Amino acid sequence: MNKEKEMEKSTTVLDARKSVGVVQIADDVVAMIASLAATEVDGVSAMAGNITNELMGRVGMKKLTKGVRVDVAEGCVKVNLAVTMEYGYNIPATCHQVQVKVKAAIENMTGLNCTDVNIRIAGVKVR
Repeated sequence: MNKEKEMEKSTTVLDARKSVGVVQIADDVVAMIASLAATEVDGVSAMAGNITNELMGRVGMKKLTKGVRVDVAEGCVKVNLAVTMEYGYNIPATCHQVQVKVKAAIENMTGLNCTDVNIRIAGVKVR
């Protein structure tokens, strides 16, 4: 039997045979974990979203999962990040740090296996 099963479209249900109830993790929670972990790395200025997210951020409605797309299937997580880098940082080295940190954060907090952390550099912030 699979350790996890998909009950709803954007919710992962952890196996609850030995517990009192069921634990569900929404895909947005996994995306938020990835976003917070990525922005903790030096050299990452911000997450980059689409134009709708950018406009909503300007009017005060910030979405913590902007610039993150998460696919969860059968206990495996694939993450796609769009980030804005700070000028002067080594892009390959910084991206590697982001990949390691995001993978570790997702696996430690959710127990899911993070198979891919793909990064797209959407821009460079000049101070």
